[in-house]
Amino acid sequence: MQGVQVLLAISLFTLVFSFACASDPSPLQDFCVALKDAKNDDAVFVNGKFCKDPKLVTAEDFFFSGLNVPGNTSNRLGSKVTSVNVEQIPGLNSLGVSLARIDYAPYGLNSPLIHPRATGVLVLLQGTLYVGFITSNPDNRLIAKVLNPGDVFVFPAGLIHFHFNIGKTNAVAITGLSSQNPGVITIADSMFGSNPHINPDVLSKAFQLDKNLVANLQSRLW
Repeated sequence: MQGVQVLLAISLFTLVFSFACASDPSPLQDFCVALKDAKNDDAVFVNGKFCKDPKLVTAEDFFFSGLNVPGNTSNRLGSKVTSVNVEQIPGLNSLGVSLARIDYAPYGLNSPLIHPRATGVLVLLQGTLYVGFITSNPDNRLIAKVLNPGDVFVFPAGLIHFHFNIGKTNAVAITGLSSQNPGVITIADSMFGSNPHINPDVLSKAFQLDKNLVANLQSRLW
């Protein structure tokens, strides 16, 4: 009996140990400031970036200036995203967060898009936005809301979502994201502006559009 208990204890320890070694949800260092490349063989590669020697880190590695400057919305959609991710602040590497300022002209649109690696939390600072996301198949349910200044809305990771300025004045929002590099897939640009183009027959059938209209959209987006 004692031998069986020992075997059970060893098995339990092995199981717990295997789970404990499977992952570590917390960083094992204070920070890992990103480098674009490594100049020596001692650099450590963490989460897609080389780490800067901690002794050489400065306040500038954790700093970004200019989020108070309005983005240029003179484009076909009337919106501009100013990203602040690991590319702008190398100190964000391995910390799992980033943010963006979004400016909208009157009736400007942040076109339907996906962040494949992040949940988003939007805070509206100015204006009136109609925002929403679409649940996955098979329901494809629209979850939407009109936001006013001070309102907050959450966009789950990987779901198609949009922001539309329904007001006659400019709008401004700040979005927090649960990734240092959330990624962006803009649906219209991806489908009709790919390089090279998707065969128009595919898009014509998928979107139930005339083939000539598909060709026209492709020519305008690329």
